Amino acid sequence: MIRSTKDFWSGLIYLFLGLSAIVIARDYGMGTALKMGAAYFPSVLGALLILIGSISIIRSCIVQGTPIGTLAFKGLAYVIGSVVLFGLTVRGAGLAIALPVLVVISALGSSRFRWGPTLVMAVGLTIFCVLVFIKGLGVPLPIIGLWFGGR
Repeated sequence: MIRSTKDFWSGLIYLFLGLSAIVIARDYGMGTALKMGAAYFPSVLGALLILIGSISIIRSCIVQGTPIGTLAFKGLAYVIGSVVLFGLTVRGAGLAIALPVLVVISALGSSRFRWGPTLVMAVGLTIFCVLVFIKGLGVPLPIIGLWFGGR
């Protein structure tokens, strides 16, 4: 009955995340479209995820797809490890140090890793995040942390 296992499992993940968002948000105030409460965004996002998941599951029964390949343990380990390392070092090292380390380590998990594009991405993403999150939104993270002489 299932012709595309990728679409099927992707759809189930979308359904799970959408239902989880709605269940978690049910205890918050919904508000209105003009005066949104805490539950408004997660509920709308959850409903959209449920819709996408349902479409994906229906599609998995109609369209022939490719089978799911093997799990890329190396890539998964690099990505998870880089996120954990980022969380442990961002306050002490600062965003300008921890974010490029995150990008480079997570990129090492790819079979198509190349230094040039990775370093360009690391620099660009760091500049963007410093400007948007620290300067624009005022997120209280140091640009350069105490470990490297920042404040």
